[in-house]
Amino acid sequence: MTTIGTKVDETGTLIRDGGAFFLRRDLGGRYQLELQRTPVDLVEKRVRLVGTLVAPDLVNADGVAPA
Repeated sequence: MTTIGTKVDETGTLIRDGGAFFLRRDLGGRYQLELQRTPVDLVEKRVRLVGTLVAPDLVNADGVAPA
């Protein structure tokens, strides 16, 4: 299990479920994302996520960009 406060730099598919955004990780599993900006143009596309793990499976995203 990854430690809270760990930097995250991963790729996967950005998905939207209701009002929440998630990264379906290339490594398996998914992270729920806390986002400053809503990246609706990247939904269902492959992206790179950079951020910090703030709770189990929850990442405060510094950035989400096309991969």
